[in-house]
Amino acid sequence: MPVAILLLDVGSTAVLYILIGYPLVLKMLPARGKPPVRKDLNYQPTVSVIVAIYNGAAYVRAKMETIFALDYPPERLQIIVVSDGSTDESEAMVRAYADRGVELYVQPHVGKASAVNLALEHATGEILFLTDIRQPLDSMALRHLVANFADATVGAVTGEMRLLKSEAGEQADMDLYWRYEIWARGRQSAIDSLFNTTGCIYAMRRALARPMRPETLSDDAALPLGAFFRGYRIVFDPEAIAYDYPALPGTEGRRRFRNLAGLWQTFAWNPPLFTQSRMRFHFLSHKFGRLMLPWALLLVLGASIALGFTAGQWWPLIAEAALVGLALIDGIIPKGFPLKRLTSPARTFLVMNSASLRAIQVFFRKPEKLWVPTKVKASEQPVAGSNEGR
Repeated sequence: MPVAILLLDVGSTAVLYILIGYPLVLKMLPARGKPPVRKDLNYQPTVSVIVAIYNGAAYVRAKMETIFALDYPPERLQIIVVSDGSTDESEAMVRAYADRGVELYVQPHVGKASAVNLALEHATGEILFLTDIRQPLDSMALRHLVANFADATVGAVTGEMRLLKSEAGEQADMDLYWRYEIWARGRQSAIDSLFNTTGCIYAMRRALARPMRPETLSDDAALPLGAFFRGYRIVFDPEAIAYDYPALPGTEGRRRFRNLAGLWQTFAWNPPLFTQSRMRFHFLSHKFGRLMLPWALLLVLGASIALGFTAGQWWPLIAEAALVGLALIDGIIPKGFPLKRLTSPARTFLVMNSASLRAIQVFFRKPEKLWVPTKVKASEQPVAGSNEGR
């Protein structure tokens, strides 16, 4: 029994710290650690825009137009698209833009990391701007990202991905989580640096980019960390905006599973994050804590079951049972019904932590088997330059 009580205390403390303690600590820390980034909107180095694509024909035209609409001197841009063995019309559609300077490179279907590596071989810009095929960009996105590199301490910059409003789609239920994530990034960026970026909108100095292992799932962590470990900052700029569509029902969990598997992979390949990182406290509390949360919850559950309904030890079982119950009934609760305010976050919490538990498969399965394209509801798209987001 004493062992079960100890495990319950450890698990409960970990859960409470990750969910409540660290956000409070982050809020109470001084607003500034490092000096503010010396951003200059007139700074205009050459930029290589990199887009890796696999069967993205549904988005090619819209993405190309959103790139052409960027408020940045066209003569300073190199646009590279790499097809990762696409079998639809993607490659033919991209070739149609050859007269507008778009370079297309083709490789067998071996994964995004290899596609980005191929792009790096041909990139000539001082700055790399990496963006995905699906998400439209605000017209000022690139100018804001690049402006941060006027500060010599900045090695990589990520923008804000805004979730488009929709009546359907699981991603709409991620709003609370995403707002917290954006806030935390802003705080960490002001203190010193982030650890990773948002895959659909980030930039880094070409001189700091190194080829990735082909099995890499999260290029948005693997590439920028190269800058971080060389003493540069990875910063967050909320004025650089990309938009994303809500994921269709049943697919958001797969996206989170893939992203979290990429985090496991990145952490395993970068032990200095745990031992030598100047932002180690924030890394352990935030990014690593996200992966540890479901295991802490399981520890609490196991210890609670072992203790049964011993006086004073019943509350974890009741709390976890209530969470699961709310999540399970979410699908039958109509939108607008007051209970939805509890069931929807509960379901999202359960989906994310389930994905985190399953993500450990990355150590036992081939990484390419974990990459499943996300299906989205893309009935509406913002006009380039629009600030309409969530």
